Amino acid sequence: MLPPLILQPIYRRYIWGGRGFEKAFGRTLPAGDDFAESWQLVDRGADQSCVAAGPLAGTTLHELMATRRKELMGRHAAFEAFPLLFKLLDCHLDLSVQVHPDDARAALLDPPDRGKTEAWYVIAAEPGSRIFAGLRDGVSRDTFAEALRAGRCEEAIHAFEVHPGDCVFIPAGTMHALGAGLLVAEIQQSSDVTYRLHDWNRLGPDGMPRPLHVEAGLEATTRLGPVAPVMPAATDDPSVRRLVTCDYFIFEEVRPSHAWEVGGDDVCHFLAVLDGELTFDASWNLPPLRAGDGVLLPACLERQRLTASGGSPRFLHVTLP
Repeated sequence: MLPPLILQPIYRRYIWGGRGFEKAFGRTLPAGDDFAESWQLVDRGADQSCVAAGPLAGTTLHELMATRRKELMGRHAAFEAFPLLFKLLDCHLDLSVQVHPDDARAALLDPPDRGKTEAWYVIAAEPGSRIFAGLRDGVSRDTFAEALRAGRCEEAIHAFEVHPGDCVFIPAGTMHALGAGLLVAEIQQSSDVTYRLHDWNRLGPDGMPRPLHVEAGLEATTRLGPVAPVMPAATDDPSVRRLVTCDYFIFEEVRPSHAWEVGGDDVCHFLAVLDGELTFDASWNLPPLRAGDGVLLPACLERQRLTASGGSPRFLHVTLP
């Protein structure tokens, strides 16, 4: 039987990143001040989550999908590659304004890809930090296109201040950008198709403007109105708030008082620890999970009882619908 799979992070470095993962999660980073993304769960080409501890240490998620898919995925074993990507983002500067195509448009690309619907959970936010999502009330597609082509995108896009614990759902086709001063967790379809619409008229590391994809991005922008944080829903478990339910994932915030049970339902589950510690049953001989750690619970496991400790434990829970 597959054990719980503690996964190693993969870093992506971009001009808008920083060194926030050190302060937030106690990590040791190499030299540089542009650590933008920490990919916690991925099975996408050369980008592969690897098991960090236990008897399968060093095994990639793709290898498990190829050789032990039924154990890992349960009733979702029809997927040939793991369908979700989970990452942490350190937004030291504003990200570019982007849009992702939906499934139908992404399928027409060469090579074909998935669309990209995603959701953000704000882990930490400096005062006044904002998210940009959708267009302002009354802004039409033509007005948006005119502002975009003239480099005045900020005149048309909707922006709002966010706070720790806020969640924002971004269906494919929605224009969006994360603002400076945010530490965010993101769950998304496993896709890397991004159209950069606007980059705040700044220069890239080479002193040149980064490429834009204005016309392709405008064609992919199918949702126009303003976006707001979601209203979390209560569940049967008082420690769990349901953040998002969509065709691609279920996303929840969990604040257990002492112990929490999950699994035993023929579905895999991913947990990302934000505060405190989670400890598995001693029989697994696995280290405790601390802030910044992620674990994938295979669908074949019986229901697991995890012990939460350390102040006010908080973690995010993702599963497939």
